[in-house]
Amino acid sequence: MKKRQRTRLAMIFTSFLLFPVTMFYLSPALIIIGAARGVVTGSLIAFGAMFVLSLVAGRAFCGWVCPGAGIQEACFMIQDRPVRKGNWIKYLIWVPWISVILAMFVIHGLNEVDPLFGIKYGISMGEPQNYIIFYFFLALFMILSIAVGRRSFCHHVCWMAPFMVLGRKARNLFAWPSLKLKAEPAVCRQCHLCDRHCPMSLGVESMVLKGDMENSECILCGSCIDHCNAGAVRYGFFR
Repeated sequence: MKKRQRTRLAMIFTSFLLFPVTMFYLSPALIIIGAARGVVTGSLIAFGAMFVLSLVAGRAFCGWVCPGAGIQEACFMIQDRPVRKGNWIKYLIWVPWISVILAMFVIHGLNEVDPLFGIKYGISMGEPQNYIIFYFFLALFMILSIAVGRRSFCHHVCWMAPFMVLGRKARNLFAWPSLKLKAEPAVCRQCHLCDRHCPMSLGVESMVLKGDMENSECILCGSCIDHCNAGAVRYGFFR
């Protein structure tokens, strides 16, 4: 395994170990509760930061930082089935969810910014009952990964991904330099290793042959680069 992938895996596993601390800073429910009181919560700030980051780094958060990534990729040892369908499902969750949040702020206004709203002592596990929520999400990550396939939560459920997808689309529209993958179709050996090792089950080889590496589900993890012996894919800041 290349050093970059060892580093990436260390980062997402460490992030997962910190999930009992950070969970409520990514909470889809707490943000609604806060919006109903006109409060900007820590999770709203975090989601806003993800959008801003995606303007220059796409969905790199998903590949390098997300706590849910660690447990899902650990499940590859149990189930390594590719997932190629259903990416639209998460938008059925995201659109009504974000609509409710916006409606709450329209009704109640913006009264306060409180990053620690609903987070006792600033730690998500500050109260015993919160372990129920933690184990619910742990089970959800694992069940989807094992029953459906690689990083199914990211494909089908994640309420954070659309923020970054929108940020990436904005970047593509205005074409400013950002972290991207670039293909060299002429040197591709069509060995399928990039497809086999992509944690998001993307058809990387066909993307390489087309010379277009842009995909809304790409998490810029670099696995395709590190498993390509021909050097047909590379990282860089490109327009």
